[in-house]
Order: sequence, then C-alpha cells, then structure tokens
Amino acid sequence: MTTTLVPLQAGIVAPDFTLASSSGESVTLSSFRGQKHVLLAFFPLAFTGVCTSELCAFSEDFEMFASADVQVLPISVDAVPSLKEFRSKFDMKVELLSDFKREASVAYGVLRPDTFFSNRAYFVVDKAGMIAWSYVEATPGTKRENAEILDAIRAIAV
Repeated sequence: MTTTLVPLQAGIVAPDFTLASSSGESVTLSSFRGQKHVLLAFFPLAFTGVCTSELCAFSEDFEMFASADVQVLPISVDAVPSLKEFRSKFDMKVELLSDFKREASVAYGVLRPDTFFSNRAYFVVDKAGMIAWSYVEATPGTKRENAEILDAIRAIAV
C-alpha cells in the first residue's frame, strides 16, 4: 500500500529542517526567521532539463529575489557532490540543498512515492516562519515562472 502525502498549504508554521548544502555548510530554515523571507523550491533531480532551466532562472533573477528580501533555497534529493557539480557547471548563484534522506520532502508533503524524489513545489516562508504561499506542480515537468513567484512574495511583504 502506497501512502500519499498531502502538500502543506499556506497559513501554517513551516516545518524546520537542517540540510547539507552545496557550499559544504548546513542550512537551517529557522535561522532565517525574523531576517528574510525564504523561497523553498523543491526540484526533482539535478541535470534534468526543466530543473536546469528553473535553477538557472533563479540565478538570472538573483538580484530580484535579493531585493525582495528573499533567500532562495532550492532543495532536491540529490547527494551533495552531485549538487556541487550541478551548481558549478551552470554557475548558479544560489546554494543547493540536499534532502538525501527525504526528510524535508516528506515534511512538506512533496515526496513522490512512485519515484522517491520530490515533486516540483514552491513554499514561501515569511519572516515569522509561516508558509505564506505554496504551489505544487501537477507534474515534475512543469514549473512556475519567477515573475509569478515574485508576485506572491510581494503580496506577503507588507
């Protein structure tokens, strides 16, 4: 029997986590509380077409996210060495987080039971640590545009 996870919705406290990053440092979500909004961007796998396009777009629009006081945290189930190579190959400005044990993907309800990687999903966590906006793609092959994500961030940044 397969358990289906239910993705988290806006209006609840974001589950905290600490994940290894492509920088070699651990990143804890709650460390941003009171400091910045955070965009959690779960993506299926490094080096795939849509994921590469999405993460390169985060780098291209890095300053737009920074000026909106947002820390972008892309998360995948890939191991840190794969994420380091992926980040380096495409000269990404954001650090990538490894959810190799799938704990964050399960906590946010986005782990795909059929493939054991996360679905593409977005969670904007406000400075108070609450999920202010979320969107889970129907399939891993689609993605939100940064303009839509930035509009959602601007709507909460009051």
